[in-house]
Amino acid sequence: MYASLKSAASWLPSRKSARRFTLLLCLCSAVGSLLVYCLPCHFPAALLALNLAAATGVWVQHCSSRKSIKFQPQELADRLLEVQENERHRLSRELHDDIGQLLTAAKLQSEWLKRRLPEELQSHCTVLCDTLEETLTKVRDVSAILNPRQLTSLGLEASLRAHLLKTLANTTVNWSLECQQRLTGIPEEMAVAAFRITQEAVTNMLRHAQAKNLLIRLQRLPQGLALFISDDGLGFSPATHPGREGQRGMAGMSERIEQLDGTLSVISEPGKGTQIEALFPWAPRALERASTNKVLH
Repeated sequence: MYASLKSAASWLPSRKSARRFTLLLCLCSAVGSLLVYCLPCHFPAALLALNLAAATGVWVQHCSSRKSIKFQPQELADRLLEVQENERHRLSRELHDDIGQLLTAAKLQSEWLKRRLPEELQSHCTVLCDTLEETLTKVRDVSAILNPRQLTSLGLEASLRAHLLKTLANTTVNWSLECQQRLTGIPEEMAVAAFRITQEAVTNMLRHAQAKNLLIRLQRLPQGLALFISDDGLGFSPATHPGREGQRGMAGMSERIEQLDGTLSVISEPGKGTQIEALFPWAPRALERASTNKVLH
């Protein structure tokens, strides 16, 4: 049954062929109507105009669909990242505002209840209060990870440092964040991409690498913002096409880099750690401004 359906589906025309066939039919109809109109036969002029309009509409649709298909992959990747960030912001807001407020109210109610319970139930109520406090802390941490609000107020360096302090607090990883230049004036999309790539790299290291040392370096270069991440963990074999081979984290990094026309290099081997180098190029206006400042000085 499935094989017959599959073979039948293979005989169906593709969308491109269907569009061309429809366009051919419309053109033939228009030409035929024009011939009939020129002959000494009664033929409404409105019908000829309708056929010509249909052919013109199909032709315009055919041209526009070709352009949209040509630019679809990059536009789709940009749209997916935009939707992903908007969804993260929405989830972060709901966690912080709705669930966070409910947990805070439950914690206050449990403390009120603790003051009125008999002595033999005090220990159980204390465990409940501690559990609610820990849950509230976890919810706030997840909210901060989903939407790093401090990027706007604190900047990229301070936001990364705060994230590393919180993420690696209870681990044995020795980490270092190096930034020799001030990172003021970095575009928001570039800062978000650098933060997300670092976030993904640190998460992968904690899950799989078993690393002892982590180095993150941010450097402001004339051609763009350079990000370097290195660990001494177990390493892995980078895939040529990460998305197809199940390396979703690496695929997400590549998509963010491609969205900003940057470059990404991943060097890793089993047992030899991992090095990630990313370069986010400055926008053309920023490069023109920098070159103008050099000439003025």
